[in-house]
Amino acid sequence: MSARVTLRAVLFDVDFTLARPGPELGPEGYARAGERHGLRLDPARYEAARDAALVDLRRHPELEHDDEIWFRFTERIVRGMGGDADSAYACAVEITRGWERHENFELYDDVPDALAALRAAGLRIGLVSNSARDVNDFARHHGLDVDAGISSFHHGWTKPHASIFRAVLDLLAVEPAEAVMVGDTIADDVEGALALGMRAILLDREGLHPDFEPRAEALSELPPLLELAG
Repeated sequence: MSARVTLRAVLFDVDFTLARPGPELGPEGYARAGERHGLRLDPARYEAARDAALVDLRRHPELEHDDEIWFRFTERIVRGMGGDADSAYACAVEITRGWERHENFELYDDVPDALAALRAAGLRIGLVSNSARDVNDFARHHGLDVDAGISSFHHGWTKPHASIFRAVLDLLAVEPAEAVMVGDTIADDVEGALALGMRAILLDREGLHPDFEPRAEALSELPPLLELAG
């Protein structure tokens, strides 16, 4: 990383960066939710249904947080899994609300050591998430040592809107040039942060972007990328 401005803070995306959704938010969880709404959903059809729903997924034109976008996205998955009935929407709302429950997520194994290394280097840590979750409660639930966090639901706008990054930076009392963003999406996390004057690292856990720089495939790779002393 450039040494022209001292690094004072690291901001993290949450979903698929620090934590992954557990089984209740996957194929079997969809099937169980379907049963509660009188629907018979086929877990084997989940991946194809999700891929089809992604084709039509569009963010809010003004980057406002809008739960209805995700309700309709999930409804398309439910219907694609065989739940093409009037109760599909209600089922989708229940499933989508499950993303607000902290216990439905599991931390990646490399998270505790990575955050500890940043703390040892004297860095402040923030969370910025496109979600309806209270990320500060999420951090407490999972024992994450962070200084501040904001979700798009509570802020009103989603990444890559500059204001959500700025809001977390203000809570951390740092300027954009003093912070780096770490996240798993190029458009939302990396490009959004760069547009504000932050630095950014793509966390590419699945190795989908081998030519992108700077990138890491695990959080254990952050210290050298941040030029932290080992």
